Amino acid sequence: MPKKYIVRLTAEERSILTTTVRKLSGTRQKVRRARVLLKADADGPGWTDLRIAEAFDCRVKTVENIRRRLVGDGFEQALNGKKRAQPAVAKKLDGTQEAQVIALRLGDPPVGFGRWSPRLLAREVVALEVVESISPEALRTTLKKKAA
Repeated sequence: MPKKYIVRLTAEERSILTTTVRKLSGTRQKVRRARVLLKADADGPGWTDLRIAEAFDCRVKTVENIRRRLVGDGFEQALNGKKRAQPAVAKKLDGTQEAQVIALRLGDPPVGFGRWSPRLLAREVVALEVVESISPEALRTTLKKKAA
């Protein structure tokens, strides 16, 4: 069965892919996509999808998807992958809530406590109805992110 998505790379694209593979620049997935595209090039080696999948330890469907993405979405997206429209996990706190948490953290801790622990802060944030529920770890990472 003839291939639906034929990979034909320009000299510039081939150069970018070769540099990516040689220098191992970028993520592991990016380097693997670069290798797949170089081997799938009809004007180059022109390997079959099965041979590429075996050589780079991936599925044939992965090779087909990379081919499809190159032809349909362009070189940049085929090499770098598709960016998420939204994060996998939504943020627990918006900007206003983060400001309230930071203000609370900068204030004095309750009587009997020497400092704000993440657990104590989480309990207080829920008690003040800033958020319905939140884990101490979510607060800790939020405060760490804002301190940096």
